[in-house]
This record gives sequence, structure tokens and C-alpha cells, in this order.
Amino acid sequence: MPAIQLRLGALSAAIAVLAVTSSGALAQKKYDTGATDTEIKIGNIMPYSGPASAYGVIGKTEEAYFKKINAEGGINGRKINFISYDDAYSPPKTVEQARKLVESDEVLFIFDPLGTPPNSAIHKYMNSKKVPQLFVATGATKWNDPKEFPWTMGWQPNYQSETQIYAKYILKQMPNAKIAVLYQNDDYGKDYLKGLKDGLGAKAASMIVIEESYETSEPTIDSHIVKLKSTNADVFINITTPKFAAQAIKKSAEIGWKPLHFLNNVSSSIGSVMKPAGFENGQGIISSAYLKDTSDPEWKNDAGMKAFDEFLTKYFPEGNRIDANVMFGYTVAQGIVHVLKACGDNLTRENVMKQAASIKGLELGGLLPGIKVNTSATDFAPISAVQLQRFKGEAWERFGDIIDADVGG
Repeated sequence: MPAIQLRLGALSAAIAVLAVTSSGALAQKKYDTGATDTEIKIGNIMPYSGPASAYGVIGKTEEAYFKKINAEGGINGRKINFISYDDAYSPPKTVEQARKLVESDEVLFIFDPLGTPPNSAIHKYMNSKKVPQLFVATGATKWNDPKEFPWTMGWQPNYQSETQIYAKYILKQMPNAKIAVLYQNDDYGKDYLKGLKDGLGAKAASMIVIEESYETSEPTIDSHIVKLKSTNADVFINITTPKFAAQAIKKSAEIGWKPLHFLNNVSSSIGSVMKPAGFENGQGIISSAYLKDTSDPEWKNDAGMKAFDEFLTKYFPEGNRIDANVMFGYTVAQGIVHVLKACGDNLTRENVMKQAASIKGLELGGLLPGIKVNTSATDFAPISAVQLQRFKGEAWERFGDIIDADVGG
């Protein structure tokens, strides 16, 4: 009798499965490597050590945010398995870690890998493997090239547009300026420099009096700042990563050089740059913003900021609230969660890219009012608007209108 019951039970179970399948519920589930009924495996590469280690907190924030998502039930019932490796901001190491994530860990995609030189090193590899290199944490212009690199997409406003906006401001406010430029000698620094020259147009050759580059292997850039000051330039374009940005601000003050100072957005963090450099040394510096400044009392009663604070309290209490990189990690993690929710039960790499390229007017709690995430099959630049800001006291003060970086203002 038990054997007959067992057979009948198996038969009714088979009929039930058949009924569900024919209704299309099961047929809709599609997976690539890295996704199952219970898990979505996401890879990430960060400089937890090395010259750009100030950015490592982005990966830690993302890990904490995914813990929050998992604690709340995951995405469409699936938990996120976030695997993040250190590349020390060294391109050969990035290649090694990307291969490990794709070929050994078998992740669905690599999310928010940081740095222009590191991402450049894996750009062709990721596209040849047809594995998404998604929401890259660098504003290099080349990530927005869906025709040649359909598996790579940026996130933040691009570098060239940012310096074009600074150039237009200089042309309007100081048309006879003498400009000194300090830039990191790699694709990131050169991208910013190109934007500046494009923005200045025919006047670039006469206005830029010195272009000084530095290597990330240098322990200090003090000597470069002394050299820039000797040109008597009255505008300083500071294209540096956090460690060097803080050094540049400090040294300029030490030697009494007081040009109009433009600091690239990627180093505008109060926690990792402005505070270490000394607030008194940063007065009047101009940068740009697309994220809310966590230290600004303007957002005290803002719903988005309240949600951010609740997240920090519960899931990332060790996070430095005034470090802009924490807000960056939080916001981009929200972006990828939006994409994965939109994927539903079709978790193929192709559909992940399709949904990432179909974002319309997405508002996230950490973005400035009026700045939304938009993408399309021909536009792989999710965020393309910024607002200028000036450092005053111990905070940034925004001024002027929201400027669409795509048209350079």
C-alpha cells in the first residue's frame, strides 16, 4: 500500500509540474551562469589597498547594502552573493581578478569595478566574454560606446563633460586666466585634460601655461605644486585622486599659492579629501556635484537622506557618513538593484544589459533634486547632469543651475 501511495504521489506531483509548465510560469525563468532560483552572484573589483585605497569604502558600502537587500528577502526571492576582490589599482591585478570572477567564481556580471586604468585593462576581455562590465566606477567617456563595447556601461557623469563645464565657467568669469593643470598620468587624467582643452577651444593653447603630470607611485606631489606656483597661474585645475588631492590642497596653502582652484568631482569628498587637507585650506575651491552632500544640513529632513542614515545605522555603522564615497556606493547599489528587479525571472547576461539600457527617469534618494538616471540602447551614460559647488566653511555650497553634462553647459 505505501508503494502505491508513493507512486500516486509522484504521479500527481508530475501532473502538477506539467500544469505549471504549460501555464508558462516555469518557462519564463531563464538563467545564465551566476544566477539560480535562489541566488544572484555579482563580482566586483576595488582598490582596497594601494594609492587609490580611499575608494575601497565604496565596495564595503555596496556589500553592506546587499546585506540589507538580502535581509529584506532578496531580489524577487533571490539572495545576492557579492564577491569583491582587491586589485590595489594595478591593471595587471585587475585582469587577474576579472578572470577569477568570470572563469572560477562564475559570476553573472562584474558590477562597479573602480578606476579608469583598471577597467581599461579588462574592457576587451569582458566584451569578448559577453559578460556585463556594469556601472563602472569611473567617468571616462569611453564607457559610453554601446556600438563597439555593448557589454560595458558607466554610471557617473563623464570626465570630459565635467572639465568642459569648468572651462566654460573660466571663459565667462576669467577670460584672460593663466591656467595650471595637474593631472594623473593615465587614461583618467588625460580624459579630464581633453575635456578642458575642448571646452577652452581655440584659447586652450594661450590660456594653459603648464600641464604637469604625476605618477600614482609617487609618495607625494608637493614638488609639482611648487612648480605650478612658479608659473604665476591664477587658475588651478586639479585632476587627482583623493590622496593626492588632499596633498595638493594642503601644499598650495602652505606655499601661499591662491589661484581659483577647480577640483575634480571624484575627489570632492569631505571625509577623505577636504577634512584631511584642512578645511581652512579648501576655502573657495570649486567642484561639481550630482550626489547630496551628507554633511549639508539642507538635507536634514530629506526622505532620501533619512533612508541613507537608517541604512548606515543598521547595516554599516562603521561607515564614515561624511565620506562622499559612501553615498556613491549606496546610490550605485540602488541602481543595480533597480536593474535586477526589472530583470524579473530572466537573469541572462543579455537581459541584464537590456534592462540597464532601459532606465527612464529613475530618481534615487542620494541624487540631487532634478538629477535622474536615464539610459537607452544608444546612450550608456546613466547620469549626465551636475551642479557646480564651492567650498565654504566645512561644507560645499551649490550654485547656479543643474547643467546637463552631455552638452557641456
